[in-house]
Amino acid sequence: MADGHKRGPRLSGPLRKAQIMQVAAELFDTRGYHETSMEAIAEKVGIRKPSLYYYFPGKDALLVQMHQEMIDLIISAQRTRLDEGELDPGGLLLAMMTDLVSLMETHPGHLRIFFEHYRELPEPVRAEIAGKRDLYQRMLVDVLERGVEDGSFRIENPRLTALAVLGMCNWAYQWFRPGGGRTAAEVARYFHDTLLGGIGTAPA
Repeated sequence: MADGHKRGPRLSGPLRKAQIMQVAAELFDTRGYHETSMEAIAEKVGIRKPSLYYYFPGKDALLVQMHQEMIDLIISAQRTRLDEGELDPGGLLLAMMTDLVSLMETHPGHLRIFFEHYRELPEPVRAEIAGKRDLYQRMLVDVLERGVEDGSFRIENPRLTALAVLGMCNWAYQWFRPGGGRTAAEVARYFHDTLLGGIGTAPA
């Protein structure tokens, strides 16, 4: 092209939008959200900036889409399991923990954006995402309370335990790297077994 802009392969609308999301997540993760321009995203994708604005009118829109996609994905997965009704509380807990840690493999780069740039969402969207986060936490508390009721778990404070589980799984984005020594499922299983088994030895 005359302007030297390297054009990427032609993709359908949904595929192009997904590509833009992934490239933006990678750039936000490596360069920082504020340091990444729409021009840099367009260049990396291989499209003109006006074409990028066709899909996303600004970085805020990308940020919103990333948050919505992440929280909707894990809520939907848990609702599907509850509708199927096949897992006991222990199985549901493991599945939820696996969902959270597996985001590091399925959505690399998104997690840092999700946790570190939440406060930069536009206020109406921030309130909506906060409501969905609260809903997911409630889903986890419900699983823990169900386990207490059927004798699977011995928990004095299900809400505090839910916060501990979320902290354990969510913080993994700081150190977990896909393709490392353990898969996300293996990490989640280790977390789950450690939580249920504890780390203290039985008293003599």
